[in-house]
Amino acid sequence: MKPSATRKNNFYPYLLLFIQPIFMASNIIVARGGVEYVPPVSLAFWRWLTVFVILMPFFFDEIIKKKRQFKNESFKLFFLGLMGCGICGAFPFIAGMSTTMANMGIIYTSSPIFIIVLSVLFFGDKINLSRIIGLILCLSGVLIIICKGDLTYLINFKFTSGDLWMLGAAFGWAVYSIFLINWKSSFSLMARFTLIAFFGVISLFPFYLIEEWYFFNTAFNNNFIFWVLFAAISPGIIAFTLYTKVQKYVGASLAGFTLYIFSIYSAIYGIILFDEAILSFHYYGAALVFIGVYLARKIFK
Repeated sequence: MKPSATRKNNFYPYLLLFIQPIFMASNIIVARGGVEYVPPVSLAFWRWLTVFVILMPFFFDEIIKKKRQFKNESFKLFFLGLMGCGICGAFPFIAGMSTTMANMGIIYTSSPIFIIVLSVLFFGDKINLSRIIGLILCLSGVLIIICKGDLTYLINFKFTSGDLWMLGAAFGWAVYSIFLINWKSSFSLMARFTLIAFFGVISLFPFYLIEEWYFFNTAFNNNFIFWVLFAAISPGIIAFTLYTKVQKYVGASLAGFTLYIFSIYSAIYGIILFDEAILSFHYYGAALVFIGVYLARKIFK
């Protein structure tokens, strides 16, 4: 599916490309702080239920009026909910319990690669030399930040069981991204997102019950309310809505580059909220990412 805005002088879509990861990266705050108070699947389940409850009153009339369209699109909506809210919602939180943030960052940067490959294979998306170079520069910049400028870190890199969960999340996000833009819908952007959240809740519900019965019990207290609301609003409603808009303007492949910018903002959040130091490799890595995104946005006829 071709993006709807490819004019050279239209910088609004590319501004969104940098704004959206601000909210998306706030999910790292949830991953580091929220899972200490709320079990991972429970956090994902209540997060998307809260998103649905917040949005449903605004789009109830549209959804009711389009009962027939809802029936026709129910499978697609369930699939998007499973990928975007189920797998991408719970897997990173589960991964955070048995792997490091560095591992999560490295593995999640594979998602844009999955997006490009799947888009080319299944939907005929085109990839040019400029975008390939941009992809390489972005990946290099992220690796510099994650390994803190020391390449021996990558040589000694060790995988854990949680890395498989993160790999599943990266692939799930890629699948969600390409089908979100290539599957046409009769619903408005936000009504569709409301239904995706609804089906995400349905996909998470049995696993939430299993977690409650056999692994962890959720404590419904003030910490629970804070983290669920924060996860629902910032990396939930705002981030997903803006991501859909970015896709609409620039296409799935280029929108996938938000994950590289995401890594930059994650480092900034670490500096601001977790007292992590800012060092020279942060500047070098960020520069490569921004240059890479600039090159990737260039579309040659």
